[in-house]
Amino acid sequence: MIQFDHVSFQHAMSKSPVLHDLNLVIPEGDLTLVIGRTGSGKSTFLNLINGLVPHFTGGTLSGRVIVNGLDTRENPPRDLAGVVGTVGQNPRAGFTTDTVEDELAYTMESLGFTADVMRRRVEETLDLLGLAGLRNRSLDTLSGGEQQRVAIGAALTAGPKILVLDEPTSALDPTAAEEVLAAVSRLVHDLAITVVMAEHRLERVVEFADHVLRIDAWPATLEDPAEAMRDHGLQPPVVRLGQALGWQPLPLSVRSARRQAATLRLAHFDPPAARAGGERVATMQGAGVRFGGIEALRGVDVALRSGQITALMGRNGAGKSTLINLLAGAHRPDRGRVSVDGQDPCGLRGQDLLSRIAYVPQDPTDLFYTDSVAAECAATDRDTGQAPGSALGRLKSLVATVDDDVHPRDLSAGQQLALALAIQLASTPEVVLLDEPTRGLDYPGKVAFAQWLDTLARSGCSVLVATHDVEFVAVIGDRVIVMADGEVVTDADVRTALTSSPAFAPQVQKVLAPLPVLTVEEACAL
Repeated sequence: MIQFDHVSFQHAMSKSPVLHDLNLVIPEGDLTLVIGRTGSGKSTFLNLINGLVPHFTGGTLSGRVIVNGLDTRENPPRDLAGVVGTVGQNPRAGFTTDTVEDELAYTMESLGFTADVMRRRVEETLDLLGLAGLRNRSLDTLSGGEQQRVAIGAALTAGPKILVLDEPTSALDPTAAEEVLAAVSRLVHDLAITVVMAEHRLERVVEFADHVLRIDAWPATLEDPAEAMRDHGLQPPVVRLGQALGWQPLPLSVRSARRQAATLRLAHFDPPAARAGGERVATMQGAGVRFGGIEALRGVDVALRSGQITALMGRNGAGKSTLINLLAGAHRPDRGRVSVDGQDPCGLRGQDLLSRIAYVPQDPTDLFYTDSVAAECAATDRDTGQAPGSALGRLKSLVATVDDDVHPRDLSAGQQLALALAIQLASTPEVVLLDEPTRGLDYPGKVAFAQWLDTLARSGCSVLVATHDVEFVAVIGDRVIVMADGEVVTDADVRTALTSSPAFAPQVQKVLAPLPVLTVEEACAL
């Protein structure tokens, strides 16, 4: 179905190939999971399948990629559109219409399908992905999981034999991610569609894979998932737990791990206390925000304390980003008060702002001003009075695979995030606000990032992290605030919050429940 014959690729401005001498065949009806370090070439690999590389990106391609009998060198992306459906990391960026039904029909209109075929395929896709009740809804009113399913549906209506998905669950809450993965699994098993998926949150997807391709290994080959998960730093928690305890077979899912953990669940566990934090450094009292007819926040009361890491969680659209924007001074509340160090954050400017608040939004490109990674890091060192190379060192601790001469906007999503973190966390402000900071980061990068945040908290910073990454929260969190429909529904220490909610429980907790164990390290110490 998909054949790579001695394929290598090098970006135009890169010093070395991002992919080298790939030789493999992905069979029909296979779900292949592509894994690798941040910036290792996963998105490039996917775009070789749909022809965007090199027809759109440029660069030097050697070897041949054959997709359903078509050579991508000789057939540009428009010729492959009916064979390969693609869903990128941000589905909203790919929407071209206003409503669900119109979006599902758009690709077929572009390819010249007749009206009766379009009508039939729209109806089939609505039923297949559980979207019938949303057909007339505006795309802007959908949750993240619903938007992702619409994006997949829009790619499916043209009748492709191959579906390429680039981190389809990275921006989704746990429940929405399960919905999307269930839909993808149906496509593979019921329709024999070949799915090639790149993903960092392997705890969500590895159990669904038929094969795993580690793109940064050489030679890169299709492997059995259990074998592919052994002996490297890209293992999800349940696999790390199984390998640490010598379980055979190596578990890929909570279900299989729980069967082997019966004796371990009888152990005694005294959970350590979470950091309580110090004085209040930021408060929100009765804050309300309305966007048109949508009430994004409804009388929210929140207090952040120094020396504490707080995780802000909840479904897509619950109000997390709006809350962070208020604290960052990016938006004023329609009612209520917001205070950082006793001042209105909207009134802070210049050094007063930098000394009090560090903010990394969901789109980190808003923070980039120069034309290379090296220049961006050097400017940060000058502005903060740090030694030359400090910001670049922080960046490389998160993501080693960054070319210093590349334009920041040409980096992968994970590399862009790491650069934004390296820039914004150059100083030690009173409040650190991070909106989905682990999107695109691999497991080793998250470990380094967790150490950063712990250091900040120990120095007295109050850190607020809006995230869907429950595994990251289990490692770094002291306190968890859960939001729903613009209101705070839970405000508790991390262990109480994560063990009381099936939706937000990390893998290790699910394996060892009712023991309140959250991490692999805690489990191995039993």
